[in-house]
Amino acid sequence: MSNNILEVKDLFVSYGGIKAVKGISFEVPKGEVVTLIGANGAGKSSTLRSIVGLVKPSSGSIQLNGQEIAGKTPEQIVSQGITLVPEGRRVFADLTVLENLKIGAYMRKDSLEEDLNWCYDLFPRLKERHWQLAGTLSGGEQQMLAIARALMSKPEVIMMDEPSLGLAPIIVKGVFDIIREINKQGVTILLVEQNANMALHAAHHGYVMETGSITLSGTGLELANDENVKAAYLGKAKAK
Repeated sequence: MSNNILEVKDLFVSYGGIKAVKGISFEVPKGEVVTLIGANGAGKSSTLRSIVGLVKPSSGSIQLNGQEIAGKTPEQIVSQGITLVPEGRRVFADLTVLENLKIGAYMRKDSLEEDLNWCYDLFPRLKERHWQLAGTLSGGEQQMLAIARALMSKPEVIMMDEPSLGLAPIIVKGVFDIIREINKQGVTILLVEQNANMALHAAHHGYVMETGSITLSGTGLELANDENVKAAYLGKAKAK
């Protein structure tokens, strides 16, 4: 029996006549961190958006726990156990931290107290500021809130789209520490991230995307040590 919680097979995503994703296939094993790295326009965000139902794939299969989810609505997909932390955070600026967290749990009918406390344990700053308007938080605090809001749906898989974007290096380190901690506590993570060095060192497995296709895959460590990856994404000149 497969240990993969998420399987993407031969996925195509198009916008009008533009093919953003060109027949990619990859797997996300249960309990692991898997990352997609690549340059802007490689198709990484389109892949995540199609998985969570924000974009309808042109063709292909997306299976969550063996169940086909391609073509379902975002609400149906979230209810099956997968959620997205969008690029740019997109918190509700005019609502409080607590109200944002409750919105993340809008489909739940059970008590939220245990998961609110879990989020506050992960992000003590949010507990301190639970009555503060989200729009008045710093960029790093808003990213914490976006991740915590996604966790409030009790997902089996959390997808993160560029969680380090626009953040100071010291804040980025904190975000990746949280990613590792969430994973340790049993949540599977699919990570899209331009900071390839941080992503590959946090990930069990990785895939390199270029112009809508997967060109390379391996463990996080294998890719971090690959000379082509170093030259293209890690800012290290390839040895002659």
